[in-house]
Amino acid sequence: MKKILFLIAVIFLLLSCTKEETVTKYNNNPHDNFDALWEILDERYCYFSYKNIDWNEVYNEFSPRVNKVKDVFQLFDLMAEMIDMLEDGHVNLYTPFDVSSCTGWFDSYPADYNTNFLSKHFDSEPRIAGGFAYTTLQNGKVGYIRYSSFSEGFTAANLVYIDAYFHQLNKVEGIIIDVRNNGGGSLSYSERLASCFFNEKTTTGYMRHKTGKCHDCFSDPTPIVTDPTDAPINWSDKRVIVLSNRRCYSATNDFIVRMKQAPNVVIIGGITGGGGGMPLSQELPNGWMIRFSAVPMYDANMQHTEFGVMPDIEAHISPDDTDDSILLTAIHELKIKN
Repeated sequence: MKKILFLIAVIFLLLSCTKEETVTKYNNNPHDNFDALWEILDERYCYFSYKNIDWNEVYNEFSPRVNKVKDVFQLFDLMAEMIDMLEDGHVNLYTPFDVSSCTGWFDSYPADYNTNFLSKHFDSEPRIAGGFAYTTLQNGKVGYIRYSSFSEGFTAANLVYIDAYFHQLNKVEGIIIDVRNNGGGSLSYSERLASCFFNEKTTTGYMRHKTGKCHDCFSDPTPIVTDPTDAPINWSDKRVIVLSNRRCYSATNDFIVRMKQAPNVVIIGGITGGGGGMPLSQELPNGWMIRFSAVPMYDANMQHTEFGVMPDIEAHISPDDTDDSILLTAIHELKIKN
């Protein structure tokens, strides 16, 4: 019994030491919270070198301003301004009273999406299957799927019924996947949907992991594979157009990176918004949460996707347009007449 009690005591001490070592060295005050935020990003953010950001210089610029902070709101604003220097939509500061966000990656780009332009091309009111809205265009010859968020789930049955609607009830000759304004969500949904357009396992990208605190400490590239083995449908032999714009971000960016490698698929629209870094989160001493890009992802040619992916055919909706020029370009590319 004494041995058991001794072992329990030793384990308790070891756990206590481990916990103490993992607890941040910073206290809960404005300076320490600011320094903790800066250090977390310094050690774990993955794009400093790629974006040519001198993080020490950023610290020297912003750190003296902490002395002028009078309340938590001003501290938040200062921190938010600092992390905006990263120009990364995946970098967010979460607090009980506000959330910071960087919008510069899409603010200066054309919208390239107008629901009023779209609806006049529909053969019928779109049906809903999971996260998808779907209908046909061109008198049943073009299947149209709108996926507005990769946070919205779908099942194998959803896709099977859409396929039946397109190819049994209609005479669909080509399919348009519209992911414009899709800000992302789950990478698993991106992979699952993309797998329906491949006929064999395909390396569609790569990722690397941080291996140390230095800005350039990364592992060797790990392949990202899109595997159609368990895909509920096979659309690899269909003519497919994916519509993109600048607000295609994160998981949507990943989807388009994958689809660039699929047979018979063409991407039409504007450059995507990027968001090629897989985000992680860490807590500050005051309980605020910082989310940041920690794992860089690349395309099949080992090119960064953080700043966006170019379409195969660039098209835009100008302010003077009275129709969806991107959709019309897609229909023309499919060479399907009404």
